[in-house]
Amino acid sequence: MKCLNEHACFGGKQGFYQHDSSEIGLPMRLGVYLPPQAEQGPVPGLIYLAGLSCNEETFLIKAGAQRYAAEHGLALIAPDTSPRGANVPGETDHWDFGLAAGFYLDATEAPWSTHYRMESYIVRELPRLLGSQLPIRSDCLGLFGHSMGGHGALTLALRHPGAFRTLSAFAPIAAASDCPWGEKAFSGYLGSDRSNWLSHDASALMAASMAPYPGGILIDQGLNDRFLTEQLQPERFEAACLTAGQPLTLRNHPGYDHGYFFISSFMADHIAHHAKGLNDS
Repeated sequence: MKCLNEHACFGGKQGFYQHDSSEIGLPMRLGVYLPPQAEQGPVPGLIYLAGLSCNEETFLIKAGAQRYAAEHGLALIAPDTSPRGANVPGETDHWDFGLAAGFYLDATEAPWSTHYRMESYIVRELPRLLGSQLPIRSDCLGLFGHSMGGHGALTLALRHPGAFRTLSAFAPIAAASDCPWGEKAFSGYLGSDRSNWLSHDASALMAASMAPYPGGILIDQGLNDRFLTEQLQPERFEAACLTAGQPLTLRNHPGYDHGYFFISSFMADHIAHHAKGLNDS
């Protein structure tokens, strides 16, 4: 793994890296913040999955999370949102599908299936890479994300029990099989059989689960979010949690929209939520 650049930040180090990915089959970039505690030994890690049109820098530049990660002794890991350089025909035609819109799944449809393998990258390859290359505990990871990345956080955590010890999301796409963003992505990546989509739908997965996070899941949602009704539908995930007996804190915030001003406003609470579960492990 090659360090592209590094910056001192709140007593720790903010780095940006590139490595050759075996799952993706292309070079991948990620950003990693190491808190000052990492100088004494491996620390728990918190993986953040960004939303549509973002990259590995977006969260680490905009969210103001490093201050809180330094206080709690957590590493922050921000992978990219899709492969880069796959050169799939049409991958740059739409902002919500293809490049920077990998939806954190393994595509099954050609030509996407060759390189668009974000689920395997996040769940299998990335933890091994972090544990072997950086002072991060690959056995003690939390997962959170925003919008498409909130969808990714919820679905990957539910699809891979035990892989992540803590879970939260900002304005997640909560029922991706039944909203325009998800229908577009799933049709292209997974094919037209809608029954295959449910295994990548956070609400459907939760409804069929057995409360995998007894410490609770935290979700924050802005009520001035223009995507709330059509695309996000957090109430469906809330209903699924009730069915499964999963403790959920869903906080709805008047006046807040879908962007990073909203995310940064409640970042301290999310870092504290994860720190409680990860630092007790």
